[in-house]
Amino acid sequence: MPRLNSAVALFLGLLSPLCALAQDLPTQSRSPLGEAIRATLIENPDLLAPLRAQNGPPERSVPINIYADDMQADLSALARAAPRLFDPALPGFGAQQAAHRIALFTRKECAECAVAESELRTLSQAYDLRVTLLDMDEYAELARDLDLDLAPSYVFGDMMLRGAMPAIVLERYLRRK
Repeated sequence: MPRLNSAVALFLGLLSPLCALAQDLPTQSRSPLGEAIRATLIENPDLLAPLRAQNGPPERSVPINIYADDMQADLSALARAAPRLFDPALPGFGAQQAAHRIALFTRKECAECAVAESELRTLSQAYDLRVTLLDMDEYAELARDLDLDLAPSYVFGDMMLRGAMPAIVLERYLRRK
């Protein structure tokens, strides 16, 4: 994958604090921030020129995946941790040889974790699903190896979802295979 040049890296570096700030802004303030960023890009199209040049002409450009390295790191961590995540001897529910497997990391006294477990129990009745239940404090080393610090977190064989997810999102992931 081509590397971002220094001008683009600088622009993204300057933009990232604004993005972090935007998360803390009230909804009505986010739109003006987005408009300011848009106006800056329109007034300074040369900021995006290096991206266009790297990818060739627009009709043949390939989108840059700025998360590619993170995704590869996640996949490597998942491959190393799979035996510890999906060991049939670990607590959980669903058929041990199910087609779908999810490791659910939770914490005690976590209301969202209880909802996540309940929704997965319901999904396990509709899908061939095995769910391993792992307390993040009890399995702290495993959670650390996977860079998980948010409960609940869902770990599939090929991806991790950090934070509470609605059942409909989990169902979509189960249907993709």
